Amino acid sequence: MTQLETRPQVGDTVSGVAEGDVRGKGLGKGSVGLMGSAVIGISTVAPVYCLTSTLGSTAGEVGMQMPAIFLAGFLPMLLVAFAYRELNKAMPDCGTSFTWTVKAFGPRIGWMCGWGLVIATIIVLSNLAGVATSYFWLLAGEITGNASIAALDENKLVHILTCLTLIAIATAISYRGMTATKGVQYALVGLQLVVLAVFVAMAFQKASAGTFDTGLDFSWQWMNPFAIESMAAFTAGLSLSIFMYWGWDACLATNEETTGSAKTPGRASLIAMVVLVGSYLATGIAAQMAVGTGETGLGLGNPETSGNVFAALAGPVMGPMLGVLLFVAVLASAAASLQTTFIPVARTVLAMSTYEALPPSYAKVHPRFKTPGRATVMAGVATGGFYTIMTLVSENVLTDTIFALGLMICFYYSLTAFACAWYFRGDLRRSARDLFFKGVFPVLGGLLLAAVFCKTLLDAWDPAYGSGSAVFGIGSVFFIGVGLLVLGLGIMLVTERRSPAFFRGEVLTKSTPALVVED
Repeated sequence: MTQLETRPQVGDTVSGVAEGDVRGKGLGKGSVGLMGSAVIGISTVAPVYCLTSTLGSTAGEVGMQMPAIFLAGFLPMLLVAFAYRELNKAMPDCGTSFTWTVKAFGPRIGWMCGWGLVIATIIVLSNLAGVATSYFWLLAGEITGNASIAALDENKLVHILTCLTLIAIATAISYRGMTATKGVQYALVGLQLVVLAVFVAMAFQKASAGTFDTGLDFSWQWMNPFAIESMAAFTAGLSLSIFMYWGWDACLATNEETTGSAKTPGRASLIAMVVLVGSYLATGIAAQMAVGTGETGLGLGNPETSGNVFAALAGPVMGPMLGVLLFVAVLASAAASLQTTFIPVARTVLAMSTYEALPPSYAKVHPRFKTPGRATVMAGVATGGFYTIMTLVSENVLTDTIFALGLMICFYYSLTAFACAWYFRGDLRRSARDLFFKGVFPVLGGLLLAAVFCKTLLDAWDPAYGSGSAVFGIGSVFFIGVGLLVLGLGIMLVTERRSPAFFRGEVLTKSTPALVVED
């Protein structure tokens, strides 16, 4: 160990946690408050980026029921958020899903849950970096009025080098600690929410004026998920909607660095969820009223523009001058999320290493910045390597990894929800509050996400799902999703041979909580 890094000692425990095998990590305590935690959650989700990349795809799947599917995707996430809140009260540990599922179900299920979180985050980070790169060159072309500059993004070498540079910058900021992260996030999140509000207002204005022939009059029927034509369309839309909410749990990953670590992260996650669902509903309804959901022209369902809706709508809705601000907002959203998304993956790796589920070198914490330095750098290197390889192999493969992301999200969120109900099983008869918030709500959320996981897995077997690519006649989305889980299982088996104590349950033990008096 170098003098610039420290490692938590076996006897250290997380403040406020009675169970002796839950350890402190040496992170900077009290560096984030309620507002900062909520901003980190919103930033990680990247609402403007999510909207531009999935608004059109969702409309293409479910048509005018897009607002309904946003609400449907919000429901399981809200139910799972209650599970996170209750588990965090009992164990404010930065390992979150990993630590909690180990305590509930044992080391192997917990390890795989941690793997699901880590690999999902790596996929998201690489995609965020790619989007930020594309919008960087698009914005540069808009500002200079030079189409050849915007076209530099199509040069694969330039694109990859720019992407790696952005990843390196985001890694450096995250490495320097929560104070640096928080300051950057206030500005970036504030910018994207203000620009999004301007877009919504102008879209409503264009809709009321009947500016576009494809515009629609508002109908409450848009809020009815049962009006979606088929279960396949519903599941596909729901999978996209769930992706749009993914990342709010970054609030919980900073629990050991948050003031009031037992309660503040849970409250922050609920605030983030409310802001997100409000933003998505307002934008979806406004855009749908303005341009409709058709598959031609400015219609949201147009396959030629569905992957980047705001690029198509910025000028027509906001005009050439203000439209540039929307490009800035997308770039800010992707860049902000690129930075904060390092938080959960680095802290999960830190926790797994601290509890001997990964090599001990990743348990080192920088003494000045109080961050998991080596884990953060590892996440940056893995992200850069993953994106470079996928880009060089095939654009279709890169696209299908994004579709496979939904499987990873449902996998580890549902496990965490079930872990809550099982861990608190002895508390469920104490009160109606405990029954619903520790049992009923988490189980319902877990079942909904597990159902989406299974249905997506079945649909992904068909090569037509995703980019249309296939491996041995099997849809590449299925192949990638299952392959990533099998890869994690293989790594776990290798790790078990090197760190048998953790897998024997000697480091972080299964348990149920002692009786806690609510204050």
